[in-house]
Amino acid sequence: MKTFKGRVVVPGTCTAEALVSKGGFNTLASYQMAMMFGDKQVKCGDQNNPDLYKKPMIGKALCLPMTIGSTTGGMVLFTVCSYGKQPACMLFSKPIDSLAASGAILGDVWTDAEMPVVDSLGDEFLEYVKTGDTISVKPDGVVEVG
Repeated sequence: MKTFKGRVVVPGTCTAEALVSKGGFNTLASYQMAMMFGDKQVKCGDQNNPDLYKKPMIGKALCLPMTIGSTTGGMVLFTVCSYGKQPACMLFSKPIDSLAASGAILGDVWTDAEMPVVDSLGDEFLEYVKTGDTISVKPDGVVEVG
């Protein structure tokens, strides 16, 4: 088991299976098809992200470098949380952008969703974690992989 320490953006705890992307996470492209057509597994619809494309995201520990894409990203995250279709947590190797952070925070404050978010875990985190690993998030921003 390996431990990483990041900055808490949205507090919480969880244990979940990792889903890892080495490329940026386009929030709108990833969630748009699932939300429009009621995909219960919430499969990633971003064809430009081969690490995640067509893989279920609901209840997973999304391990990402950063988000990319349009200014709708924050609202998409909030909407996903309001429908209860969010990942178990979002873990970023780099600092989170303000739009994604705002959507995650709104999801935490205005919905019953639980989706801890930790950023600034470092490049070593993303090099170490693999899809399928078990991830545990602690309230102080400690992330255990193993």
